[in-house]
Amino acid sequence: MVLAGLVGLAIALGLGCTQRFVPTPGNPPPEVAASPSSAPLPVMVRPERPESDLPAGIQFFRTDNAGQLAEDGANHVIVFDPRSPELDFKVNLGIAHPLYAQNPDGSLRREYVPKRFRELVQDENAQLEGQWPIAAINGDYIDVDDTPQGLNVSRGVEYAGPFAERRSSFAISGGPPETRQGTIAVGRRDDPALQFNAVGGNGRFYRQGEFRDICQDLGEMACWRETNRSMAAIAANGQVILLVNSSTTPEQVLYPHQFDEVLAGISERLSLGPIQEAMLLDGGLSTALYFNGRIYVENLNPMGSVLLIYAQSPA
Repeated sequence: MVLAGLVGLAIALGLGCTQRFVPTPGNPPPEVAASPSSAPLPVMVRPERPESDLPAGIQFFRTDNAGQLAEDGANHVIVFDPRSPELDFKVNLGIAHPLYAQNPDGSLRREYVPKRFRELVQDENAQLEGQWPIAAINGDYIDVDDTPQGLNVSRGVEYAGPFAERRSSFAISGGPPETRQGTIAVGRRDDPALQFNAVGGNGRFYRQGEFRDICQDLGEMACWRETNRSMAAIAANGQVILLVNSSTTPEQVLYPHQFDEVLAGISERLSLGPIQEAMLLDGGLSTALYFNGRIYVENLNPMGSVLLIYAQSPA
């Protein structure tokens, strides 16, 4: 996504607002508008599983900006335990060939093409051992040449962009389910097993349990004009929160100084423990979220990567 890519570049270079704006419910910024969607949502794209058939260790719900359950809440939330034996993971990217394909000389093929979210959750590369994903969230920014910008890894195979060592990424380690963990870090992990599946992003606002308002880092556009948000967070008990805010009114907009409130509300309600790490994924016109056959949020632009979650029968 060109706009998101430019915003992400500004973050990577440390550019920010020259004057800080702190919006409040009584003082919203001007001209806040929801990012347009391609079709009425949610939209069914695959058969829905009955609730009794959903894998253990994952749940979906909607909340308000305090993290409290709300049927019409703007925050679409997936919480999962990466250690669940009933879950597995993969990253898909916008490429014109099968994932992991090689050139005649044995090098990895990387022929990037623009693909929107619904393509990335439904094309052949979205399958894992013949299974379609049960859940997905948008990942990395896309550059003007359709290249993902940060660190993206799919089942141990790296599709890294020019900012792979400078931006944060969210990753899930490989290995037996009981040892899997989520991590958020800048650049590649010292242990490659920790980034078995990874999606790039930018805008880290929790680090080792400490929250920081990143409005100035984001800059004026991303802080309070491009207000559709997509984020990943890791709680003290190891569970992961994926959240996409798709606001339709000024009161639903989620600003950077509110990120801790919504995540803390979710974590407290589910007894996950304090939030330890959190970061933004791509935002603006690339936010998207899918769960159990339905796309709940989807916007107009292609994206660099998606994180896919699968139902895996326990051994």
